[in-house]
Amino acid sequence: MTTDAPSPHPPVRILLAEDQVLVRDSLKVLIDTTPGLAVVGEAGTGAEAVLLAHRHRPDVVLMDVRMPDMDGIEATRRICADPTVAGVRVLILTTFDLDEYVYAALRAGASGFLLKSATATELLAAIQVVASGEALLAPTVTRRLIAEFLHAPRPAPAVRDLDGVTQREREVLTLIGRGMSNSEIAGHLHLTVGTVKTHIGRLLAKLHARDRAQLVIAAYEGGLVTNPSARPTP
Repeated sequence: MTTDAPSPHPPVRILLAEDQVLVRDSLKVLIDTTPGLAVVGEAGTGAEAVLLAHRHRPDVVLMDVRMPDMDGIEATRRICADPTVAGVRVLILTTFDLDEYVYAALRAGASGFLLKSATATELLAAIQVVASGEALLAPTVTRRLIAEFLHAPRPAPAVRDLDGVTQREREVLTLIGRGMSNSEIAGHLHLTVGTVKTHIGRLLAKLHARDRAQLVIAAYEGGLVTNPSARPTP
């Protein structure tokens, strides 16, 4: 008689924050039937999302932007600013029509965003990426996000103090802000990918950034990116 071997890793624990019950139920079925993933809570408002994040301490909060009582941006800010739930990461659900909300959510501490038009496969992959500690910001999406922010009429971004950041780190940060991958940065600066990762690690520490998503924000709040659609010359 044989028994199933226990899973070598605990499942990724997910909190769903979505006010539309039908959408939330569909997400729950999809996630709960995927090996390695488990829904541990469901919230219909931003306030409930904050409460349940404290109660369940999930690995990932899948957060809708527009919700009653408290929107997803404010809920994200409260979760990410609270040291008692450190390690809880937020993945924002949005559309390209809401780019300004995406920027605000990233500044609030979100680790990335996903379009509501994404496929089930893309959603599941996004959850795994964020749960692993990475930021979900594809280079092409990064460029679009910053371009939309800079070209649309809205208040000027905050000024980021880059004192203590070396010249080489500024170069790396600039290229991150332009949406370049680690391998692209390495090729452009004639460095190894390992060296680029080292610089990124130092930038994260110096700028008190949670992940690459916040480094993108720091790049143009520090005035390093003014035309993100332009690729740097070799």
